[in-house]
Amino acid sequence: METRTGSAQGAVDGYLMADFPWYGLDEAFTGRRWLHTVGTSADGTVEHGSIGHGDEPSLKAAPADPEALRFAVVVTVARRPGRRSADGTGVLEATSVSSAAWLAGSGLLSCTWPAHMERSLRQDWLDQQTATAWDLADDLAGSGWSTLTLPVDGVPTPFHYRESEYGWVLAGSADGVHLGGYGRGMSAYGLGLAVVKDITAYVD
Repeated sequence: METRTGSAQGAVDGYLMADFPWYGLDEAFTGRRWLHTVGTSADGTVEHGSIGHGDEPSLKAAPADPEALRFAVVVTVARRPGRRSADGTGVLEATSVSSAAWLAGSGLLSCTWPAHMERSLRQDWLDQQTATAWDLADDLAGSGWSTLTLPVDGVPTPFHYRESEYGWVLAGSADGVHLGGYGRGMSAYGLGLAVVKDITAYVD
């Protein structure tokens, strides 16, 4: 389940509840930073979240010029083993790099669907593209991905990387977490990731 609060303080509170570090772009990025979404399990445990940089895409309506958007979003996913659900009725799968790839791929789709498409066709398009993103995330060794090395806290780190007409997606791992990323209008090449020292700095 994903939650997005309506107040800046409420958004920060969601991130502060996490038992893992958050990642964003490093200090080389000097533009706008913003909190995106936090994902929680049924018992309220924070499992993943996203932090944005640059322009903030609208999830409710197409921007006047979607091609002009420039943004990069970093997804942090807690490393979790397979475990029983909070109510004891099922088992939650372990998180993996594929988890980060799926969240990044679906995140890109949610904010870059073709603005010219008729509303009645958008859901069919999104369903089709979401299925494709899932298949790609489940096959990180496949031909749909290449390798891109980026610094994470200054350490060269390999990522699975792919581009499409809608933007780029990447996924890898760092200390204690899995990392994903997606963006448009900002090249992934040359980006650096780092632990967020003060999450409140991402609030406008």
